[in-house]
Amino acid sequence: MGPVSAMLVGSVSRELPSVPSPLELGPGGRGDPKEELDPELLALPDPPRRERTLTVVVLGFAALLSLAMVFSLRRDVAYALASSAPASVGELRTAPASTLAASENRLVEAEGMPGAAGGIRYERPFVDDTFRTLPVAGREDVWVDLRLPAGQESGRWEPPRAFAGRLVRFGQAGPRHRGLASAIERTTGRRIPADAWLLVNGEAPESARWTVLLAALFLGFAVWNAVAIARILRPVR
Repeated sequence: MGPVSAMLVGSVSRELPSVPSPLELGPGGRGDPKEELDPELLALPDPPRRERTLTVVVLGFAALLSLAMVFSLRRDVAYALASSAPASVGELRTAPASTLAASENRLVEAEGMPGAAGGIRYERPFVDDTFRTLPVAGREDVWVDLRLPAGQESGRWEPPRAFAGRLVRFGQAGPRHRGLASAIERTTGRRIPADAWLLVNGEAPESARWTVLLAALFLGFAVWNAVAIARILRPVR
């Protein structure tokens, strides 16, 4: 090889870039991504952990409240989906406790004479009708809730003797009758037994179908909050 060829080979070898070795490409080498982080990314503030924690707590609390509402409506939903064929309990004054218990939270037919004393009259917002809750004559543990259409409230009104409606315990009479027992006790001074029965006259399963929609709404809200919490807590890849 002559001097000119040697000079050409030497110049070409100096101009070609050297290929990095596997050691240089591995961790700690010039190809390590940890050494090539963008300074602008490093300058960004840390994620707002406190705000995220507060959001998760609020969503979790809302989900628990929604589930609590679904649980409180469970008996109303069960009645709304129950059979529309009424069960007969006979005369309310003499009906045994076992017969009443067997027809709990069902549509029933019964007869009886409401007492003239010890009951209350009340109204509801956005409803023109009035309501009366009266004890069954001769019993302290059985009451009937009656709805009077607008215009029928007068001094000559007489309660019916035949009833058809939902039979429940006072404390489980649904959202529209929550606090009714305590209202009677405050107004009349008459104590309602803890196991007292309430027959809501005219309340058929079909009229309680709105509770199914309400429970479904609360359940959907609880699921939505749970999904939102999962998305917030999901690690970023």
